[in-house]
Amino acid sequence: MKDVAAAQDERGITIQRVGMKDFHLPVLIRRKSDSDTQVIPYDSVLARINFSVELPHQFRGTHMSRFVSILSAWSEKPIASQDLREMLREAREKLDARRAEVHLAFKYFITKQAPVSRAQSALDYDCSFQAVLEDDDFAFTLGVEVPITCLCPCSREISTHGAHNQRAVIRVSLRYPPGEFIWIEDLVPLLEAQGSSQIYPLLKREDEKFVTEQAYGNPKFVEDVLRDVVAALRSDQRIVWFEAEVESFESIHNHSAFAYQSEQRK
Repeated sequence: MKDVAAAQDERGITIQRVGMKDFHLPVLIRRKSDSDTQVIPYDSVLARINFSVELPHQFRGTHMSRFVSILSAWSEKPIASQDLREMLREAREKLDARRAEVHLAFKYFITKQAPVSRAQSALDYDCSFQAVLEDDDFAFTLGVEVPITCLCPCSREISTHGAHNQRAVIRVSLRYPPGEFIWIEDLVPLLEAQGSSQIYPLLKREDEKFVTEQAYGNPKFVEDVLRDVVAALRSDQRIVWFEAEVESFESIHNHSAFAYQSEQRK
C-alpha cells in the first residue's frame, strides 16, 4: 500500500513539532514507597498527552498511528523521567526524527490526615511530566499545582472582626539532573507548608477550627508565599531550574492576585 506521508516534499521546510494533542490514556506513575521494600509501587492515572516529533523537510507527513502504538505499549509499564527518555528514543527511531517531546498531565492523589481528628481522605493534585530529547540532550520537567489557603495581612491589621481569606494555588515546574529524583510525595508537602494554612478534603468541626485559626495566625500576601516557595526550592540542591507562580482567587475582588519567579541555578 502506498505510503503517502513518506512521500518526498519539495518545499524544504522542517516542521519543529508535529504529532498528537489531547490524547487520553491510562498510564502507570511510580509512587514513593512508604516502606523499606525494594519494590516501587505505582498508581494508574488518566493522562492527557501531547506527543510530537520534529518532521524532517524531506517528508510530507508523519505517521500518527506510531504515536498511539508507542504510548499504548508504554502505558503498561510504570514510568518516571528515565522511562520517558527511552520512550522518546523509540519515537525518534520509529519516526525518523531528530527531536521528540512528550507532555503528560494527570490528577495525582495523596492521602491527607486532618490536623486534629486525624480523619484520612485523598486530595487530588494537578501534575505533569514533560520530556524532550534532542540529539543527545535530554530534559525532564516535573510540574505540580498545590492548593493552599491565604489570609490577607492587611485585612487582618485593619479589621476588628476577622480577616478575608481565600483559596490559592502554587504552581511549580522544576528540573533536576540525571541520577537525581524528586518525588511528588515530597514536593507537595514542601509547597503546602508555605501557605497560611493547608487545604484538606475532609474536615471535622475541630479541624475546621484549627485551620481557620492557623490561617489567622499566619497571614500572608501572595508575595510572601512566593518568596517562601522560592527559598524552599533554593534549599534543595538537586533542583537546577524552576519556575513558580502563586495565584490567589480573591474573595472580595472579581480578579486574582499573582506573583511569579523563575530561576536557573548557577
